[in-house]
Amino acid sequence: MEIKKETLEKILNSDVNFKRLYSEHAKLKLKIENLNKIKFPTAHEEIEKKQHQKQKLILKDKMEEIFSQVK
Repeated sequence: MEIKKETLEKILNSDVNFKRLYSEHAKLKLKIENLNKIKFPTAHEEIEKKQHQKQKLILKDKMEEIFSQVK
């Protein structure tokens, strides 16, 4: 789902829950990017990355649900 910048800013400023979800999503994205940079990840790091990816998708679904209600 593509969200216009001004619409995103409007939701971030008006919905505390969306802002929290957005912040968590951004943190997970950074963690995943850092784990992807590891050349030879351990089994634990692979599991951690998969867990972060799943959580990130859950957050994205929740944000899209809030966004669809605002539209």
